[in-house]
Amino acid sequence: MSQIKNTRRSAREAVLQALYSMEVGGEDATKALNDILAREKRDSDIDEFIVELFHTSLKNRDWCENEIKSRLNNWEFKRVAILDRLLLVLAISEIFFIENIPPKVSIAEAIEIAKQFSTEESSAFVNGVLDNIYKSLPKENQTIPS
Repeated sequence: MSQIKNTRRSAREAVLQALYSMEVGGEDATKALNDILAREKRDSDIDEFIVELFHTSLKNRDWCENEIKSRLNNWEFKRVAILDRLLLVLAISEIFFIENIPPKVSIAEAIEIAKQFSTEESSAFVNGVLDNIYKSLPKENQTIPS
């Protein structure tokens, strides 16, 4: 029997996998979401977070990608690794559109996921883009996790 995954990090990883399967494999959004929900046994709160983050990332993808593009210095968006792009969309969606998660938590989680799943340079790249976005947030949104 598989271990129950009850962390938000596992949820973020699952959403990243679903977005990747859509991007690379041409999966339909519903199938991609259903596949990741069925793949692991999770607490219902984590499943709800997956659904929310997945739909939020899809809904706001264009806006998030524009945020990324505006922060790339001397680099073309199409040259950004697919996994890094999708991870940034996921993290930016979480920062701007999902309440009750401090931005610094979203940033730290994205950096750790980049270290695990992407290239050697990815965590620094993801950190740089997300830190730039964090610094552009209005001060009242910059809550520090306790």
